[in-house]
Amino acid sequence: MTASPLAPEWLTVPADQNDPAPQGRPALFPASVRRDGDAALSLAGVGVDELAATYGTPLYVVDEDELRTRARAFKAAYDAAFRPLCGGADVYYAGKVFLNASVVRWVREEGLRIDTASGGELAVALAAGVEPAEIGLHGNNKSDAEIERALTLGLGRIISDSLDEVARVAAAAQRLGVTARLMLRLTPGVHASTHEFIATAHEDQKFGLSMTPRAGQEASDAAQAVAAALASPHVELLGLHCHIGSQIFEAAGFAEAARRLIAFLGQIKAGHGVELPELDLGGGYGIAYTERDDPSTPERLAAETAAVVAEACAAAGVAVPRISIEPGRAIAGPAGVTLYSVGVQKDVEVRDGAVRRYVAVDGGMSDNARPVLYDADYSVLLASRASQAEPVLSRVVGKHCESGDIVVRDAYLPGDLRAGDLLAVPATGAYCWSLASNYNYLPRPAVVAVRDGAHRVIVRGETETELLARDAAL
Repeated sequence: MTASPLAPEWLTVPADQNDPAPQGRPALFPASVRRDGDAALSLAGVGVDELAATYGTPLYVVDEDELRTRARAFKAAYDAAFRPLCGGADVYYAGKVFLNASVVRWVREEGLRIDTASGGELAVALAAGVEPAEIGLHGNNKSDAEIERALTLGLGRIISDSLDEVARVAAAAQRLGVTARLMLRLTPGVHASTHEFIATAHEDQKFGLSMTPRAGQEASDAAQAVAAALASPHVELLGLHCHIGSQIFEAAGFAEAARRLIAFLGQIKAGHGVELPELDLGGGYGIAYTERDDPSTPERLAAETAAVVAEACAAAGVAVPRISIEPGRAIAGPAGVTLYSVGVQKDVEVRDGAVRRYVAVDGGMSDNARPVLYDADYSVLLASRASQAEPVLSRVVGKHCESGDIVVRDAYLPGDLRAGDLLAVPATGAYCWSLASNYNYLPRPAVVAVRDGAHRVIVRGETETELLARDAAL
């Protein structure tokens, strides 16, 4: 079959559209995914047909061992790379990616700490049994209640990214008679190759303290924040933090950010006589959503980062600080698969006889908002059976009353697809459940964990009764 003229250049016609792990392609599905002959796909020994029959669709499925393995790999790789430099590294699981009590316990058992971005995420981590000292609190606009709770609990770190918040944290610590363990999030000016809305180190956005003085400013916001934190007897300034974006494949951006922050550590030492003990280099490591993606490995990332950090610290004349990272997406993303049931199909002539098939499923932007938010691309596979039919260029769309309700923008699916077939969309473990909504009053799907041939609910699916329960007039 020749490629459709409507297909993007990177999308190739599959040689075997039934194989979840074709040779020469990046791994999109968890390692446990199998298809035996013409049978349905299975994850960790559990058939997708059994999952759909038990829980319905749409359904989020998480391979527990895949998530654990990825968490363990980052911890082991960064510990090994940084042990000679600073005794090891701390890995924080970014709760915003996908957070519930089960996931918290899994990553804690693999040696990770927890990064939270709100009072609600903090509540989940605490309820799951995480010690406050093992938790960090992010957020560009923390409430007074969130700050006071973090201080009262003795959280391991509060990450601030504004002069206003540094003053508020210091005042709250004084009022409570405690010491705030503070990190400062800076914008190093490194522009990662990523979508505009998930690039978080450029100057014109809401995150971070600028390292560059504005016109008429003697010292940058970052320098002023350091001075204010060091001057407060109620603040322990732990170190610096940055996050240059998300879904990044090139190591150069992380390396340059590390160089700039370490040079700033040298300036702090020269100006204040203080060596800050910690440096968090954030996360944003990319994963494979489609065949064009080429993610790095924890081992390669750790080795490259360690080499840059060692070189930069020597140049700046500072000891290597304790390093921490936050690889949330790279841990949870590839461990998740979303199952959908096929409904309506229609063929649409786009131009000069070229046809795109629209395949509607029973979910959509309410369970995966990333395509409409970030133009994100995903892949898809017929999961409930094998097919020898000729592949057809297809667009998988949801059931919402929006033209932008797209689940998979471009994919080849079998031409004999029919209503009731199950589709599997891989790499949905990150930012799908956490961004889910009730748009059009669709209940949010359940999350089911699979491991060793068994399955169990880790987040209950919503019911219409639960949706109506919030309506005060009812």
